[in-house]
Amino acid sequence: MFRLWGKEFKDNRMLRDTVICDETDDTRTHKIFNALDEICYEFDLSKPIWLDSTINEFKRHAKARFYQDNFVDTIDFDYLEIQIIEE
Repeated sequence: MFRLWGKEFKDNRMLRDTVICDETDDTRTHKIFNALDEICYEFDLSKPIWLDSTINEFKRHAKARFYQDNFVDTIDFDYLEIQIIEE
């Protein structure tokens, strides 16, 4: 089972979080993108842009933070963090 944890932070405090589970036979990349889409839908956010620094961070740590630079719209929190907790 694949699980991705999505968290919103402001002033070093977690505002809300959710865990997305995916048991499909999709590739790892598709599971990540689908889970991120579900997180954005649940949190009512626009989809963030994967910058090179975000991709490199995710490859190294299986965790990525999306700041204001990653979003087209204005966000009312400091960053959105996603982390793979089970593959």
